[in-house]
Amino acid sequence: MSKLDELLVDVAALVESGRSNQMSLTVVAGGAVITGRLAPEAVWRQRVSEVLADSARLNDFSAVFTAAAPREGQPTHLHFHLARILQGAVGIPETGGMYRVAIEDISAWTIGDFSYSDD
Repeated sequence: MSKLDELLVDVAALVESGRSNQMSLTVVAGGAVITGRLAPEAVWRQRVSEVLADSARLNDFSAVFTAAAPREGQPTHLHFHLARILQGAVGIPETGGMYRVAIEDISAWTIGDFSYSDD
């Protein structure tokens, strides 16, 4: 996007304010469809750090995610947790993952998350 979607930035700012962590969103970025719940960046970073700290191979990277100071100004990224990349009739990973998406890379979005059902 050449100009940030102000409405999407406002949604991200409300999530960042900590007033709500219940916003589910589906976005299209770089041709990928990502669906899940938004989290404040600090919460997202903490959770990624915890996952990395529990990994014998990746625990050295854990500190990178806890060392960042809070940013000033408008949010530049969305931070998804319990998220999936939709591919055909499945979401990857099935249990949900942690994704960071630059707002400027989002070409389309909608409120809510998508899931598939065989019913």
